Amino acid sequence: MDMDRYAPWQGYSETHTERLDLWPVRGLLAALDSTEAPTEGQEVPPLAQWLYFPPMVVQSELGDDGHPRRGGFLPPITLARRMWAASDIRFHAPLVLGKHVTKTATVSDISLKEGKSGALIFVKLDNTYSDSKNGAPLLEETQTLVYRDLPGADEPAPAGKPAPEGAAWSRAYTIDEAMMFRYSAVTFNAHRIHYDREYTRAQEGYPDILVQGQLSATLMLRDLLTAVPDARLASFSFRGVQPVLCGERVHVEGKPREDGGYDLWVRDNEGILRVSGRAG
Repeated sequence: MDMDRYAPWQGYSETHTERLDLWPVRGLLAALDSTEAPTEGQEVPPLAQWLYFPPMVVQSELGDDGHPRRGGFLPPITLARRMWAASDIRFHAPLVLGKHVTKTATVSDISLKEGKSGALIFVKLDNTYSDSKNGAPLLEETQTLVYRDLPGADEPAPAGKPAPEGAAWSRAYTIDEAMMFRYSAVTFNAHRIHYDREYTRAQEGYPDILVQGQLSATLMLRDLLTAVPDARLASFSFRGVQPVLCGERVHVEGKPREDGGYDLWVRDNEGILRVSGRAG
């Protein structure tokens, strides 16, 4: 595979400034079944940075998958499937509702790996959120996107791995279409694998529409802070292991580590790991 064609995107950067408005946080909390009534001056909820700075391309610039057409900010990778595979986040200072924040996004790495199912291209994005007045860092995040070909018709589903045991807290969820729609609405996410069953099954080969990885991560961190209200977090990371499907029952769990951090995960009813995470 010719990776040289993607070299011009290495190091590409964009910077935008935006006010942290109240309405998307109100929408997020409603989608999470919360009656909280946030006001300006309060901290945004955990991982609510994803509600801001969405790519605002016009409708005609969307690709077939619902994402902005490839070749703009992101390289024009031709592999059909695109997934948000992981994020590694460092919290420096609160993001505050009503304040102006500057985000700088940089394509920091583009790499090719060969997996059991074929070629995988990983794109890393470094996102820095800072105070627009003094430049002080508020939050840093490295996102990992993965692109791969569609599975063959007779290709078996990858074997699952068991989730950790010994959860100190556990909450069951059945994430339905309405919750997924509302989360996509507040994050301005038009990726069709989250709402279009015909496309998801026929074009990308999944058995059903997929729960957003960011939504699973939000539930993981939110449930940690419910179970341990005084937890002080400097970092959070999550990795998608297997997709969570719309309408299936999953369990969001976690437990403390000896180093003072926390292991977090999402498992299905059979104990198979779907999402893993760490906070500390």
